Parts: sequence; structure tokens; C-alpha cells
Amino acid sequence: MPRLVLVRHAKAVDRMDADDDFERGLTPRGRNDAADTAMALQKAGIRISLALVSPAQRTLQTFIAMRDTLGSPAFEDPMALYHASPDMLLRAATEALDTSDTVMLVGHNPGIGVLAQNLAERAGRLQEMPDGYPTSAATVFSATDPSLDQLTLDLIVNPKA
Repeated sequence: MPRLVLVRHAKAVDRMDADDDFERGLTPRGRNDAADTAMALQKAGIRISLALVSPAQRTLQTFIAMRDTLGSPAFEDPMALYHASPDMLLRAATEALDTSDTVMLVGHNPGIGVLAQNLAERAGRLQEMPDGYPTSAATVFSATDPSLDQLTLDLIVNPKA
């Protein structure tokens, strides 16, 4: 059964504290929140086979903070995922699900949050989603096939709750 895990990067330093948006790293709280999200996924029995990670500093650092807890999955960091649209993220996920059974996307709002909301609506559970899809939030969807046409929402992780 194909499974998709969507994760918004953890709390990053303010834009004014970095040379540019791409280089913004995580705050100490962000590192802790990412680790907490990974622990929640591990506790739920989620095993990632492939992580698709935006190459921005904050998304890579989020994945690194989660990696060991999640079993050190293989990862790719294509530039196309940097501030990708929900459609681009969905396309990347469905392509990856053709060869990997559980794919995790680590990305940015608004794209990752809108995709999570869209898939939650398709699963009939939109009302349960956290407002704004906060940093370090994760959602886990299972589907009958890699197209994600018929899916269920299995888990929502909101470290701010």
C-alpha cells in the first residue's frame, strides 16, 4: 500500500538573520520540533523508503534532524522542490511512489500545506487539519495505488498542539 508523508520544514531563523532565503537554517526549537515529529512518526510505525527534500538549508536540516529516527532512508533533494507548488509536489510524490512504498516530502508553505489540505479534503478529514500547516507538522496518507486517487489520512502530527 503506497504511503505519503508530508512534512513542513521546522522553525527557521528569521529572514533578516540570513544572507538569503535559501540559506536560512533551523533555530534550536526547530531542531527539537523536527526530532519530536520524527519520534511521533516512528512511534506510529512509519518507515520511510525515500525522502524528497527541498534543497534549501532549513528543509535539509529538518530532514537531517529526523533521518536517524526514521531509519536513515535514502533521499533526493531536487531544486524543483524549492518552494514548489502543490501540483509539482504531488507530481514528484506520485512519480516516487511508483518505485518506493513510503515517500516523505519535506517542503515549504504554502505548497506543502496546501497539498496536505487538498489530500485531507479528498480523504474527508479536512476539518482535522491544523490551521496554516505549522512548522514541523506532518501528515501521513495511505492510498490504494501510487496515483493517490483513493486515500486515507492515517496520522496528523502537530508539534504546536
